[in-house]
Amino acid sequence: MYVKIGIIGGSGFYQIEGLTDIETIEIDTPFGKPSDNLIYGNLDGQPVVFLPRHGVGHPLLPSDINVRANIFALKSLGVEWLISVSAVGSLKQEIEPRHFVVPDQLYDHTKNRESTFFGDGIASHISLAHPFCSHLSTLLYSAATEVGATVHNGGTYICMEGPAFSTQAESNVYRHLGFDIIGMTAAPEAKLAREAEICYAVLACSTDYDCWHPEHDNVTTEMILDNLRSNVEISKQIVKNLVSKIPDKQRNCYCANALQYAIATQPDKIPITKRHELKLLLDKYLT
Repeated sequence: MYVKIGIIGGSGFYQIEGLTDIETIEIDTPFGKPSDNLIYGNLDGQPVVFLPRHGVGHPLLPSDINVRANIFALKSLGVEWLISVSAVGSLKQEIEPRHFVVPDQLYDHTKNRESTFFGDGIASHISLAHPFCSHLSTLLYSAATEVGATVHNGGTYICMEGPAFSTQAESNVYRHLGFDIIGMTAAPEAKLAREAEICYAVLACSTDYDCWHPEHDNVTTEMILDNLRSNVEISKQIVKNLVSKIPDKQRNCYCANALQYAIATQPDKIPITKRHELKLLLDKYLT
């Protein structure tokens, strides 16, 4: 099976209506099993594969998600374009709850997550100056505006460890530093997608004002899920519209060849076991 478009659904986004020719795919990877089975199908004639980030029924905390397995599994099916739907808190007055954001920058404030496929005898250093694919992000923003969503183009996503929400002091510091939205899942997804040479963009769904706002100083899961439910249907419309816009031609962005000059280890020094483990990523450069 080979499918170029992948979708990762976040909180509340556990399935996609309108899929036909559905097939459930169970995959194991060198990094373990992904969050759940992957769902393959056709969306308006376009083959796509869908993965619920937190698992069906939401059993996984953000820090418990096996992101390496998720990204590797999607890569193994041929995914080149990956859309992530993610719930976030707003750190700016103008980004109201139930608005959408397509961020263009990422600040990784996580602490306990595996964020690379490399190590164990092979060193690689990708460029992450621009962590989201600008081409895919542009298409995503266009798809959102066309379905009538209120969407903000660009902004910095700070990814926190969680699972607790911010303290008020933390929230005010993040605002002082100029961040726009806060969530718990874009890192290390963006880093691992880049290592896998996958174009990656985030559709961030604003669910609350974090706790900095005087009217929202007690963020609750109930509040977030209520706002999120109202955004799920339009999120699905956005994704469906985006899928029809993704070009079938060969990619010419940096993401497609991110590893070309990133691998620092001499080929003959890479352990055989590691080379075999990362065959999917390395073969185009080391054969």
